[in-house]
Amino acid sequence: MVAEEALFMQRALQLASLGVGAVSPNPLVGCVIVRENKIIAEGWHEKYGEAHAEINALRQLPSEEDLSQADIYVNLEPCAHFGKTPPCADQLVLRKPRRVIIANQDPNPLVAGKGIEKLRNAGIEVITEVEKERGLWLNRRFFTYITQKRPYIILKWAVSKDGFIAPDPEAHPYWITQPIARALVHQWRTEEDAIMVGSKTVIADNPQLNVREAKGRNPTRVVIDRKCQLMHQNYHILDTKHQKTIIYNTIRATQEPNQPLYRKIDNDDFLPQTFADLATLGIQSVMVEGGKILLEKLLALNLWDEIRLFQRV
Repeated sequence: MVAEEALFMQRALQLASLGVGAVSPNPLVGCVIVRENKIIAEGWHEKYGEAHAEINALRQLPSEEDLSQADIYVNLEPCAHFGKTPPCADQLVLRKPRRVIIANQDPNPLVAGKGIEKLRNAGIEVITEVEKERGLWLNRRFFTYITQKRPYIILKWAVSKDGFIAPDPEAHPYWITQPIARALVHQWRTEEDAIMVGSKTVIADNPQLNVREAKGRNPTRVVIDRKCQLMHQNYHILDTKHQKTIIYNTIRATQEPNQPLYRKIDNDDFLPQTFADLATLGIQSVMVEGGKILLEKLLALNLWDEIRLFQRV
């Protein structure tokens, strides 16, 4: 790998990261256009349903500008299908750059090599796997969602200095972390599609599971309530005026206006089925915030991708 190629791809990845929390279920993509070792345009996918990174970068240049001696760096293979927007690969073919340098091939069956094939068939040199590992990490949510047919799962909890989550699971809400850590958690919430808790956490803490100490979107709230014991109660998560709530259970499946969405799951393989169902709803990532029983079950099932642990010292 040429040092300049790695450097410009790192810039594309940096730009791509600006879309965290705004483009799901699309991947994070950044684009840098380089000529004579200088960046002449750049862009990223800023919002789901709007222009992709390549188009935002090209829009910075006059349509007649000659790109025959320019290289385009993009961290994910340009799309080759019509979705919310036209195929980016077609737009690159029209502009005829000298080379297109890519970090990762898109695993989405709608793309999966088709974008690269279009570029090469048009006589454009394509280089792949530049900063591949960095690209895989940045789009870990998207790659998990596409290849494993489930959301990327983050387990988050806090423990006291002696290793306990709380002094008494039946006690009133008890804060182990300090305000700065809680603000960080709210920032994390803006970056994930959904937040999951168990019914006992709702009963004990009556959490809002929204974003109050950071700027960004509220995630979808997901509650594991197998016996529907939270129904007809006055819990924050049941108020869906400003935030969606999905309740997974074994009893009912209903979708009523201004009410939580109830999804019925068989008891067998309840949690794996729940995550698979979330994927069908377009949920690409889930942060599990408790409680202890739910976290332990997911750990026992090895059904997780990342752990974020706070511990008092």
